[in-house]
Amino acid sequence: MPHTYILRCADDTLYIGSTPDLEKRLHQHNHAKAGAKYTRGRRPVVIAYSEKHRTLAKARAREAELKRLTRAEKLAIIAG
Repeated sequence: MPHTYILRCADDTLYIGSTPDLEKRLHQHNHAKAGAKYTRGRRPVVIAYSEKHRTLAKARAREAELKRLTRAEKLAIIAG
């Protein structure tokens, strides 16, 4: 099931993405060259928040929504 996720990087910045396989993508962010360029220099990263979606298209649409939020709004979502 596709996910939209927020990562907390080692430098306390946030990264937002979407993926069909969350565990695999987290491993890529932390260990592989396939991880996003942004997170490669900010390892280790941890999942701060994730949501499941029915389709990857919906996960990507939610990713776009989250990216438009302020840092404070993203932190509020993480806090619940």
